[in-house]
Amino acid sequence: MGDCAIPTDYGTADVLRPTVSERRVIWSQIIAVNVNNIMVLANGMVAGYPTVLIPSLYDEKINSQSSAITEDQISWIGPIGFTCALLGCLLSGIITQPLGRTRALRLGCPFLVAAWLVFLFANEMWQIYLALCLGGLTSSLVEAPIIAYKAEVSQPHLRGMFSGTTSLFSVIGVLVQFILGTFLHWRTVAAISSSFPLLTFVFLFFIPESPHWLIMRGRKETAHKSLAWLRGWTTLDEVEAEFRTLCGRCDTEQEAEASSSREAVRGSMWKKYMEKRFLWPLSLVCFIFFLSHFNGSCTLQTYAANILTTMEAPVDQFYATVMLGITEVVGCFLSLFVVRYCGKRVMGMATLCAVGICVVAVGAYAFIIDMPYLKLDEVCETFLITPSAWIPVCLILLLSFIAHTGIRVLPWILLGEIFPHETRAVGCGIGSASYYLFIFISDKLIIVMVNAMTIFGVYQLYAAISVVGALIMHFGLPETEGKDLDDVIDHFSEVSKLDNRVKKRE
Repeated sequence: MGDCAIPTDYGTADVLRPTVSERRVIWSQIIAVNVNNIMVLANGMVAGYPTVLIPSLYDEKINSQSSAITEDQISWIGPIGFTCALLGCLLSGIITQPLGRTRALRLGCPFLVAAWLVFLFANEMWQIYLALCLGGLTSSLVEAPIIAYKAEVSQPHLRGMFSGTTSLFSVIGVLVQFILGTFLHWRTVAAISSSFPLLTFVFLFFIPESPHWLIMRGRKETAHKSLAWLRGWTTLDEVEAEFRTLCGRCDTEQEAEASSSREAVRGSMWKKYMEKRFLWPLSLVCFIFFLSHFNGSCTLQTYAANILTTMEAPVDQFYATVMLGITEVVGCFLSLFVVRYCGKRVMGMATLCAVGICVVAVGAYAFIIDMPYLKLDEVCETFLITPSAWIPVCLILLLSFIAHTGIRVLPWILLGEIFPHETRAVGCGIGSASYYLFIFISDKLIIVMVNAMTIFGVYQLYAAISVVGALIMHFGLPETEGKDLDDVIDHFSEVSKLDNRVKKRE
């Protein structure tokens, strides 16, 4: 392992070589990341499909012999997908670590295609349930390899932006599904949806595996070629400095891991997951996932139409859903630039505070018009078009936009960069599982909370959570934007300490 010691005369890992143009270096990473993003878009389509499926199944029979779909059968569509997604996230890291990032992702593609084909040819409700299980499980199984891959192949000054595309392509997938479902039959939507994981499967053969993972597996020659591909399809000599730096760091980690293995007692395979360097970043990212779900923006995806109906807003359910989807896409797109120029700390704290102001305004509006509780079983047939009637629409859209510009995207960016190399895949899997868990809790509690505290009270609670969360984030979240991946890991391992400045590329 001494053949890859860290040289003392090389600069940082992301210094461009003079014979390779910066544009070429960036484009090689863009291509690699966006092959993964096709699968992220496919996952978003899985998440958005129940919105298309449920009203369609209400209106028709699955086949000519079957009876009409019952309300009880419909009620299982959401929970089945969620339960399987939660399980898939927990298994994701365990599968990703031994298989590798691209291989684990490629393994999931055929199963997602199979799920869409089951939807396409389903003649019984149990087949619909099977497809939901398969789709939910597969889409969550590939989250850890996607997140880990983006963090490991990106240069430090691009990592935040590339990691942020996970949320962007996910909400694009949901929006695409809403649009397809508006104009096409649900079976046709399933057939079209199957093409995205199929495309991902094919394109994955043309991008390299993560150099980090290859080095940790002792495949240094392949890792060297992979790094050369990712840095502008250049020669091995051009990436020699960065490659030797990666090797030296990975060799140090492997020696430390081997030493601890020899000294550890039986059952120590779980020891690395009990260490502070794993539990600290895991607790941090789970806390930020909590903040992203309990600030009033998460429940909009489920109850936006009910909230607007309650506040007598002049917009119907279809337009509300589409406007909300477009707002989320625009917010996620802008977050790619916000994180690069402002950093993750400012992005998270500023959007939390802004979200807090929005939810205070929403709650105050509900209080002023004397609407203490949600109307869950009413549809507004006529609209009173007055200037004040548009206030809740503007507030809800602004709340969604601000949240997706920062706090809703932030945990997905952090997820791939704050864990040590050997526990990154498992950390990404557990962190993703917390995302689904908090979705379930926030959606289930909102009705109970509103009935107990009124809309005004709940939204003031959301505001308080946002402000307190921003304060905790100020003291507990280091600035990782532009920093080398190893420096981020060293901070959480208490080897060194990061400052709170965004590192600009020299």
